Amino acid sequence: MSSTLFSSLTSKTAIVTGASRGIGRAIAIELARQGVHVMLAARSEGQLKVAVAEIEAAGGVAAFSVSDLRDPEAPAGLVKETVAAFGGIDVVVNNAGATKRGDFLKLTEADWADGFALKFFGAVRLIRAAWPHLKERRGSVVNIAGVGGRTPGAEFAIGGSVNAAMLSLTKALADAGIADGIQVNAINPGPVRTERLEVRLQALAEQKGIDLESAEAALQRQMEVARFGEPQDIADLVAFMVSSKGRFFHGSLVDIDGGQTKTI
Repeated sequence: MSSTLFSSLTSKTAIVTGASRGIGRAIAIELARQGVHVMLAARSEGQLKVAVAEIEAAGGVAAFSVSDLRDPEAPAGLVKETVAAFGGIDVVVNNAGATKRGDFLKLTEADWADGFALKFFGAVRLIRAAWPHLKERRGSVVNIAGVGGRTPGAEFAIGGSVNAAMLSLTKALADAGIADGIQVNAINPGPVRTERLEVRLQALAEQKGIDLESAEAALQRQMEVARFGEPQDIADLVAFMVSSKGRFFHGSLVDIDGGQTKTI
């Protein structure tokens, strides 16, 4: 693929979860553009096929795995598929998992269990299964968490808790990674223009009786951000972080949120 900036990534292998759309899809496509062989994992076979076809049409190398990482056996299976397809693993990007927003007293046990099952425990199991392969190649782990892990809100009790757990896991594994030669970091996206944000903007526009452009401006003011992010913003940071140029990032929890996080 064209536009290669990080030659150190050429012919490496990455697993990207939640790769059928949004941030995960952008990360997979960007890594492939940098010469990485990418295994895209998600539950949506049709969307995965489209993403892989786009990568291959541009000259990249990719495969996909229809995986529900809430299944305790799925992460190890994904690792086996990747090693069988590409011979090893250099990068794991844990992006899968969306958590339910809502009033704390209305969130159910099932909502909480599902929130942790995919984003947290899915990531734990995938990293554990991939760790020996990452150690062999002095690889990298990037956990896509979220700004709610640092600054939780009343409507984001599950997401804030899960993201905070992801950040703590990142620090713990970064410590282990020093001895094993594995780079471990987390990225905290703020509001990014994905389907989820578009749904939120549509609901705000209908609630206030305004158009989408006005709803976007209103939500930006409410969040106090310079602008909404694009999936490509996160993808560019991931590609830099896992390249040789970004290797000094280790145990880093990087906010990329347009200024939403106000705390130090």
